[in-house]
Amino acid sequence: MNRYDKVFSFMTEKLEAEMPARLSYHSLNHILDVLGAAINLAELEKLSEAETELLKIAVLFHDAGFIKTIRGHEEVGCNMANEILPPFGFNKQEIDIISGMIMATKYPPAPKTLSEKIICDADLDYLGRDDFFEIGNKLFNELRSQGSLSSENEWNSLQVNFLTTHRYFTEASKQLREEKKKIHLREVKKLVMASNEDL
Repeated sequence: MNRYDKVFSFMTEKLEAEMPARLSYHSLNHILDVLGAAINLAELEKLSEAETELLKIAVLFHDAGFIKTIRGHEEVGCNMANEILPPFGFNKQEIDIISGMIMATKYPPAPKTLSEKIICDADLDYLGRDDFFEIGNKLFNELRSQGSLSSENEWNSLQVNFLTTHRYFTEASKQLREEKKKIHLREVKKLVMASNEDL
């Protein structure tokens, strides 16, 4: 078993055991979804094998901080990476690159390297996919359970703003997801308009 497989096994067990159950969106399923998208984008963007390994590790840690906190979870994820990864054979330079990718996912994202752009795009890959509403619903339920949102219309208005300002960073994501994301924006705008007419 290589070092990535060992980390994958360790982190998926940890996330499954320790992620708060109330997190319907920021769960192990989300992390695995982002991992699949990241692997796909890494291939399309011709990332090297070594860079892809660090990218995959960064994905495993990018929301792991939710185990301890919601606000500032990225910093907690970096701390976890610094603590957990050395025994698996990762050096400081590699962990710094991984931490850079984790921090790149903090909103609003400002990725600098190609790997950072890929993790940001993979994190929001669903915006331009067929399961957009299904996954979005999980986030809506999570935010509602935290008291951050009170109604579906408030959520849809938030989504309109988010989809309007969001942009993909990699060419691969632009080609794969941009068109469908625009369709979703139009659909959510219709929901907001219909709801406002009912008031």
